[in-house]
Amino acid sequence: QVQLVESGGGLVQAGGSLRLSCAASGRTLSDYYIAWLRQAPGKAREFVSAVSWSGGSTYYADSVKGRFTISGDNAKNTVVLQMNSLKPEDTAVYYCAAKWARGSVSDPSYDYWGQGTQVTVSS
Repeated sequence: QVQLVESGGGLVQAGGSLRLSCAASGRTLSDYYIAWLRQAPGKAREFVSAVSWSGGSTYYADSVKGRFTISGDNAKNTVVLQMNSLKPEDTAVYYCAAKWARGSVSDPSYDYWGQGTQVTVSS
């Protein structure tokens, strides 16, 4: 079992920045993807970014590439998503999620989920 707790989020104007953190606990994460996914009202949940815990590889959706940065702290079992140059279309509930590192990292069928945190970007 993996437990995930998100923090951060909030309301920001377009062009601003926010930082999301995900604290992971439970089993070892060495063979896992730790990801951020988001869901806007009326839309399907979509992949945003992920880090491979063992190799440190990072992955981004095209819509956030160059604006968002994901990083993992193995010692603290924490993953941070730094979001810059935010746009109104980034408004969504952001979820931290984890799954075994096999298959497509961007497939939203993750096994473990946090409770979600709201990000609202005003125009």
